[in-house]
Amino acid sequence: MNTNDLKRLASRAESEERSRTAAAALPELAAEDGLLDVAVGTVASPIGELMVAVTPRGLACIAFEGEEHRDEVLGRIAREISPRILPSAKGTDAWRRELDEYFAAKRTRFDLRVDRRLIHGIARDVLVQTSKIPYGEVSTYGKIAGRIGHPTAARAVGRALGSNPIPIVIPCHRVIGASGALTGYGGGIDRKVRLLELEGSVLPGLAR
Repeated sequence: MNTNDLKRLASRAESEERSRTAAAALPELAAEDGLLDVAVGTVASPIGELMVAVTPRGLACIAFEGEEHRDEVLGRIAREISPRILPSAKGTDAWRRELDEYFAAKRTRFDLRVDRRLIHGIARDVLVQTSKIPYGEVSTYGKIAGRIGHPTAARAVGRALGSNPIPIVIPCHRVIGASGALTGYGGGIDRKVRLLELEGSVLPGLAR
């Protein structure tokens, strides 16, 4: 390899480094120019990697790991909120920090705002009531149904909880069957059990 070859390699390496630097700065530049509506980041957790989507209004979505599921979630965000979505560490940092603290058992409530634009219909009322269940406690589908004024709508409550776009923060894992059965969770029963164990919930039973 001669001197010219070495110079070309060095020039190519510098060009690639400049490209990486520019790409890393793109989300922040887009935000400054008002071109970033949804910042996306990831959080490592005991229940798998989580994707978070944050808008200027607050946290809009938490998605469990799985590329196909995340593509579907991003498509929904693009349709219902904005297609201007970019990965951004800075734009998601505050929420990622609060989630890290929660999983480290250093946080029992979330203080930052949420963006509820992906929540529709009866789910709005259901998830408002679900948000009121304290850390370390559980409620039932029937009780939530009663609190929204539809005491016979336990199944509809279950469907609304299954559509929750902000799990963990809106704690649908704290809702169980009247018998104590862990009857369903969008992230899977194993994740529900892990979250309840993390919070030290005392359950009537762990029937599945």
